[in-house]
Amino acid sequence: MSHHLVVRVVSKLLIPFILLFGLYVQFHGDFGPGGGFQAGVIFAAGFILYALVYGLDNAKRIIPEKYIRAGVALGLLIFAGTGVASLLMGGNYLDYSVLAEEAPKGQHLGIFVVEFGVGLTVASVMIVIFFAFAGRDHQIDEKEE
Repeated sequence: MSHHLVVRVVSKLLIPFILLFGLYVQFHGDFGPGGGFQAGVIFAAGFILYALVYGLDNAKRIIPEKYIRAGVALGLLIFAGTGVASLLMGGNYLDYSVLAEEAPKGQHLGIFVVEFGVGLTVASVMIVIFFAFAGRDHQIDEKEE
């Protein structure tokens, strides 16, 4: 890995900007193009780039698999929990209007929370899928030894 110096240096410079852009798309998603799905894919792409350049073991050291799998479940719970909260507050499932005193504020809050849940789930699932496919070589090599 150390013989790809240019790739390592350029990726080290780009990865923070990729993650920052993912956060921008996440938080700008309720005002314009973007949102949870796009932000989750961008965020996962930055992390996957790190894993490709610096190795799968280093990537797993930064974010262990148990935290990524928890991110999948937590994102889904955030999404579904927003809908249940709407039901408990007297509205329909995912009727954001009831989440605040004023309907527009409730809708803004609901969209923000749901998009966060979607972004967390998508990023986590993309990383889990990458770990599953990238780790196949490690598993095969270990079985052969």
